[in-house]
Amino acid sequence: MTLRLSVQVYDALRQHGEETYPHECCGVLLGHFLEEAGRAVNAVEEAVRAGNTRTDSAHNRYNIAPQELVKIQRAARERGVEIVGFYHSHPDHPAQWSPTDFAEAHWIGCSYVITAVEEGAARVTNSFRLAGTREEDKAFEDEAIEVTGQLDPGYEPSPMGDAARK
Repeated sequence: MTLRLSVQVYDALRQHGEETYPHECCGVLLGHFLEEAGRAVNAVEEAVRAGNTRTDSAHNRYNIAPQELVKIQRAARERGVEIVGFYHSHPDHPAQWSPTDFAEAHWIGCSYVITAVEEGAARVTNSFRLAGTREEDKAFEDEAIEVTGQLDPGYEPSPMGDAARK
């Protein structure tokens, strides 16, 4: 399983996390579900910023309003793309899914991207694919991130296989 996105989209979602620090950012990934050489690829064309409606604990939780999500989904369909994932940041916390992230993930087959933002700077970005067939058997699986396009000199692949900025 692979999440493929351009360096521009990768930079944009990481920058979003830096801009909203110390609160979590959130957004939607639009693109196509592909099958290449027997492997699933979520090919992202665009990251759409969404508002975090969590006012009680925006520093460690996020929520995208259903109305905003429907609006994003309709606009995507009109352009011939679909929702292939979601992203959010973890301010001063590792780029690993939490029990809350898992409980609130419902889009089987979609990628869930998390960027650790430490002291205002995006550090590690990881992706997890929500596998399963229904709510009762869903599970997060680690997903490789493939960043395409021109990388700046600050990029260096991490041991986990993601593209992390130093």
